[in-house]
Amino acid sequence: MDFKTDFKPLTVDPDKIYDYSFSIIAEEMGEHDFSEDEWKIVRRVIHASADFELGRSVIIHPKAIQAGVDAIRKGRHVIADVQMIESGTGKTRFQKHGGDVHCYISDPDVMVEAKRLNTTRAIISMQKAVKENEGGIYAIGNAPTALLELIRLIKEGIAKPDLIIGMPVGFVSAAESKEELAKITEVPFITNIGRKGGSTVTVAALNAISLLADS
Repeated sequence: MDFKTDFKPLTVDPDKIYDYSFSIIAEEMGEHDFSEDEWKIVRRVIHASADFELGRSVIIHPKAIQAGVDAIRKGRHVIADVQMIESGTGKTRFQKHGGDVHCYISDPDVMVEAKRLNTTRAIISMQKAVKENEGGIYAIGNAPTALLELIRLIKEGIAKPDLIIGMPVGFVSAAESKEELAKITEVPFITNIGRKGGSTVTVAALNAISLLADS
């Protein structure tokens, strides 16, 4: 294949591209304190963001990985705060165990209720998700209000997710929502420190967990 440019890619083989990327990430990351399985998550976060500072800021609860793997193998559903996460996740790895990926933020009843209460759809979507799902993995990469509402529901004994992957990005309440997540003791979590994050890195962490569940 001729790209008609002076620069030619090292390879166009998708597997080799991943291998090259992961080897570069390992070399540039250098020494770290992540366990072998934790590193499989963190390196995918770095791969998705090209951001080593973000990768180094990841916090993984000691029970998070096993909780996520067990949840997937039990057929628990994944609840996403936004459709970007739903679209970016390898659904087949969940579906083959009986689970699926759901996002409620654009459901008509959620939109109507959010407008009635003059609040965010993200908040109402979390309330609906908790009512419709037992346990599950909550993947929140965009909406801090979704994460804060989920934490409130946990503290009130209304929700008990199997795992929370909470890495919302932004300037308003994003860093603070993750600080609150890191304080909870009731539920395992994966999060990071600061404003950085987003749906892409949340999907990366979620996909890493699903690959471990398949191994």
